[in-house]
Amino acid sequence: MHRRIFDTAEKIQTMEIRGAGRIAVAAASAIRDYAAELQADSMEEFSRKIQEAADVLINTRPTAVSLPNAVRIASSHSSGSVEESRAEIIENAENFIKQAQEALGRIGEIGARRIRDSDVVLTHCNSHAALAAIKKAFDQGKNISVIATESRPRKQGLLTIKELNDYGIPATLIVDSAVRSVIKDVDIVIVGADAIAVNGTLVNKIGTSQIALMAHEARVNFLVAAETYKFSPDTILGQLIDIEERSKDEVIDPGVLKDMENVTVKNPAFDFTPAEYIDLIITEIGAIPPGMAYTIIKEHLGWKLADLR
Repeated sequence: MHRRIFDTAEKIQTMEIRGAGRIAVAAASAIRDYAAELQADSMEEFSRKIQEAADVLINTRPTAVSLPNAVRIASSHSSGSVEESRAEIIENAENFIKQAQEALGRIGEIGARRIRDSDVVLTHCNSHAALAAIKKAFDQGKNISVIATESRPRKQGLLTIKELNDYGIPATLIVDSAVRSVIKDVDIVIVGADAIAVNGTLVNKIGTSQIALMAHEARVNFLVAAETYKFSPDTILGQLIDIEERSKDEVIDPGVLKDMENVTVKNPAFDFTPAEYIDLIITEIGAIPPGMAYTIIKEHLGWKLADLR
């Protein structure tokens, strides 16, 4: 199998490539490059090798639905010859990558309309989609500032504040447990998404559900910025979304636990935020209530993605 597939899978697994959108684009690019160089004597061999590569990528991280969606879209082919199928996969992958890039621009434009002049925006983790809306609002001349959570244990918030700083947007970094203390100063919350289920439930970086609960209590609007390929077709058929459990080494030095036989460490990477705590989901095709997740999956993504598993 092409080394690019294994390299991309490893970078996704180790979070060298992180963020649902970036993972999706990287996976689609890897499938495209693999198909371009794949040698096969028959359609059966070609299809089998493409499926093996797709499985390697999909199995790296179980939660972010953008990964399987991107791989399924990119690797889909129905032509009768190897060369026609190769061209089909390359075209599918390139179209997906182009649409993913354009989606961020549209989300930025739509999301920025929800941010008012002088707003204090709270964000969590490091979402390109959420940051697209924040940057667009800043570009429009709105005098905004951002509070970014540290987002432990991987501290993706450090990436967020660097990106904001480089863009000239005033930002404040807080530890995750300080959200309750600052929520009274926040005007709007905008986060990204790793997956959105058919009932509008959000799957995102661990700690998101607590922030949503605090925003709900404080009557602060809670917005999700998400490309449509982050909606989960499998959930329309009853499939549950698995929450990735990452290594305890991300949380604590293994040496500290050496003599603590009665201690275990849990490190879930994501959590579920109920739809009732979400005011709007900002997508590239418009701002929708969580209850429209079914429509996005059925009408925009189509049923066929759910049938590919």
